[in-house]
Amino acid sequence: MTTVHLTVNGRPYELDVEPRRTLADALREDCGLTGTHLGCEHGVCGACTVLVDGTAVRSCLMFAVQCEGARIRTVEGLAADDGTAHPLQDAFSAEHALQCGFCTPGFLMLAAGALESDPEMVRDDERLRELLTSNLCRCTGYEAIRRAVEAAGQVSMRDTGATTRS
Repeated sequence: MTTVHLTVNGRPYELDVEPRRTLADALREDCGLTGTHLGCEHGVCGACTVLVDGTAVRSCLMFAVQCEGARIRTVEGLAADDGTAHPLQDAFSAEHALQCGFCTPGFLMLAAGALESDPEMVRDDERLRELLTSNLCRCTGYEAIRRAVEAAGQVSMRDTGATTRS
């Protein structure tokens, strides 16, 4: 066993894990945060996407021990501390960007990481399409998801004072 110290959604954790334990398993089983879904467990589908130090990663491909001292954000930590929904959560609801919801946490975290690092990326249709096609959805198609991320990006740009396209 190896002891790992993480901060997940602002809360410190000290976990005793086997070196081969994935971050996804540690989040789900040791931290009780089951919003991170396991789909393919090969890094292909993106359902397990979380932010590690602000970067979107496939948590099924990362070992928990690789995250020593890291700040991790899961879908449970997306809303504000007071419970106010994140603009992406509002936009996914408004645009009906989910059906079964299995892929939704991964899409939310993928988009959150992208919008937090570059809110204007939604102005580039090709970049947005490339980002979203890195995760798999078997129900909705990607148009509603694209509209939701674009709408949340417009909110992010407004909040940061950037101009939006017409």
